[in-house]
Amino acid sequence: MQPEAGGGFFPRGRTRNAEAVRLRKRKSVLYGAAPKAGGEGASDLIGENIYLILFSITLRVLNCFLVQTSFVPDEYWQSLEVAHRMVFNYGYLTWEWAEGLRGYSYPLLFATIYKVLQLLAKDDVQLLIWIPRLVQAVLSALADVKLYSLIRHLENAETAKWVYFCQLCSWFTWYCCTRTLTNTMETVLTTFALFYYPLEGSKTRSSCKYLSLVALAFIIRPTAIIPWIPLVLMHFWQEQKKVEFVLCSCIPVGVITLGISIIIDRLFFGEWILVQLNFLKFNVLQNLGTFYGSHPWHWYLTQGLPVILGTHLPLFIHGCIQAPKRYQIFLVVVVWTVLIYSTLGHKEFRFIYPVLPFCMVFCGYSLKQLKTWKKSTISFLFLSNLLPALYTGLIHQRGSLDVMIHMQQLCNTSSNQSWASVFVLMPCHSIPFYSHVHCPLPMRFLQCPPDLNGNKSYLDEADMFYSNPLNWLNEELYSDTLPTHLVFFSVLEQEISPFLVLNGYEKTATVFHTHMPQGRIGSHIYVYTRSML
Repeated sequence: MQPEAGGGFFPRGRTRNAEAVRLRKRKSVLYGAAPKAGGEGASDLIGENIYLILFSITLRVLNCFLVQTSFVPDEYWQSLEVAHRMVFNYGYLTWEWAEGLRGYSYPLLFATIYKVLQLLAKDDVQLLIWIPRLVQAVLSALADVKLYSLIRHLENAETAKWVYFCQLCSWFTWYCCTRTLTNTMETVLTTFALFYYPLEGSKTRSSCKYLSLVALAFIIRPTAIIPWIPLVLMHFWQEQKKVEFVLCSCIPVGVITLGISIIIDRLFFGEWILVQLNFLKFNVLQNLGTFYGSHPWHWYLTQGLPVILGTHLPLFIHGCIQAPKRYQIFLVVVVWTVLIYSTLGHKEFRFIYPVLPFCMVFCGYSLKQLKTWKKSTISFLFLSNLLPALYTGLIHQRGSLDVMIHMQQLCNTSSNQSWASVFVLMPCHSIPFYSHVHCPLPMRFLQCPPDLNGNKSYLDEADMFYSNPLNWLNEELYSDTLPTHLVFFSVLEQEISPFLVLNGYEKTATVFHTHMPQGRIGSHIYVYTRSML
């Protein structure tokens, strides 16, 4: 696609001269290519002009390197750790994999990257850490472009520009979009699917394409279907050829996608298993996710959505009032998703991350409609999101990753590997594991699988440890089985200091983690090394 006049990222309005030239060229088909189906040019393969795509990718790559903190354990333990085990045949799989609650389709993406690096003899630990995140960053950048392109087709370049600006300004999108989380991929696929959804006025509609992307998102994370329930129902209601839609689009896409997923899981589990059913049964029907914490029903309304929207919230509310009627379905999606997740006891910010692109449509429309204070609003929106984006990306909870540098040093020589061992005395899954050391270093952490048998008095290993840390260490660790390195949060140091002194442990590293310690999580992470004398 040729760049627009002026060479900018966004298309500008046509000038009278440009229109005249275009009309003169139309007089003869000898001077122009035949129009393409749907009125789109070759750029429809990716969505927009190459400058916008390159700018988006460059920004998200920068985004990737400016996010050096941890968010939740799943960004490692349900993706990179699994991929590492798939390729290098050592590592740790959490209890979800033993119970068949997770599928291999998403980790397979990173396992493919790891396998290529292995074949090229380039499987350095830093490449194993950063390349998957860079891939995720590029996918998120293309999703940003798709969102812009969708609104440009539905409205105009002016509205699309403000939606795109709001998307890039979102601190929570900045915080999440380069992480190897299933929620991140779910959001990317949702945005891509939205581009092909047959919304009123859409020129890029394709039932098979959007249904395929929704099905893929469902395979990766079954709850991804929640935002799409009202959208698919509306499509079905408005579809004139309902039987053909179901028989020729829904059923073939569903059967093929689910079949591929089942085959992939059969190869790696070694048995036939339907992980999507197990996932929904555990998290929705049995609601056992409350083992990891529960919140009041209104949490998403009073905290979840306001926090992830941040200073976009007033624009979102204003946009909901000002936006055309055809966008009401987007508001229905947001409200429906929030309400459905509100019925579940266990709640997290990332669960409603996929509705953010829908919210950005309203925010962008609000900005476009503003007549006064527009420049001030834009500046405020940018600055008020920049600060939390940089703080959460560079400072808050960075210790979980920084401490892995000390673990990697234990793998630098074979002599270290032969004697070193690590015990992580932290809330379970607080730090990454073999994907961030890439050597068969003996490592252990406190286990925390939920009780699946209905035992109300059940305590996992982490709970038993924290009930009396000093007594637990004295009973569980003997002189001949003591690890060479202990890793724990600073809040634990004073309580277990008698054990450390008695067994010859000395502090060898102090790593900053957070300015907001709470409960079992301290402000710093300590590494203690045992003297071998």
